Amino acid sequence: MPHPLVTEKDIADFQRDGVILIRGLFADHVEDLRAGVAKNMAEPGPYASENKKDGETGRFFDDYCNWQRIPEFETVIRTSPAAEVAADLMRSQEVQVFHDHVLVKEPGTSMATPWHTDGPYYFVGGKQTVSFWSPLDTVKEAALRTVAGSHKWEKPVLPTRWVSEESFFPNEDDYMPIPDPDAEGMTIREWDMMPGDAVAFNYDILHGARGNTSASRRRAFSLRLVGDDARYIERPGPTSPPFPEHGMVPGQKLREDWFPVIWPAN
Repeated sequence: MPHPLVTEKDIADFQRDGVILIRGLFADHVEDLRAGVAKNMAEPGPYASENKKDGETGRFFDDYCNWQRIPEFETVIRTSPAAEVAADLMRSQEVQVFHDHVLVKEPGTSMATPWHTDGPYYFVGGKQTVSFWSPLDTVKEAALRTVAGSHKWEKPVLPTRWVSEESFFPNEDDYMPIPDPDAEGMTIREWDMMPGDAVAFNYDILHGARGNTSASRRRAFSLRLVGDDARYIERPGPTSPPFPEHGMVPGQKLREDWFPVIWPAN
């Protein structure tokens, strides 16, 4: 039987569409996550970015790979239902942590999160992947937007640098151009969300978010997990996150000392 937060229909929808909404996934952990975000912003990690772009207003902060140094994040990762729900959605026997990601848009932040897919930035290959994007504030205008079914497109979407908009890797011909889902009439999934709700989506789902024009902050915590078929693949340059000196070779399962198995729980 799946976890009570998801049904067999949810699992089938996730497999078909690559994205679903899960109400209350982190509902019991919102305050811990808010405390973790505050620590993260007070002491950013080496990959933190302010996403400053000419002509844009406000502050758009993001940072990742901090769960091992911020106790609140580790507690949530290990004690919330996320790992078990991920196993259900991916139809996987095991679940490994890949990384965490914090994204904060202060009131009046005009910069949108560009349309992109996460998979091409990563050194992970496999179909059993899931990201949970969870707001820590009530969101309407700045909620996550996803294109249902885009994880099954024939070609991956070009990964770019968010501010400069340059290609992340030199092999641009291996990717499709970034589409404009609004102009092209694509099926966009977007929900009004409460703190602790979560959008679950496959790494190859096209997604983005509008700027935050509201008078309230929009803090979001994202957790990226992988399942049984995840394997290390090489890219033609440093990935994002880079995980320098990881020592893995193509086809290898992600090393468990860096990417621990959290389901089944020990």
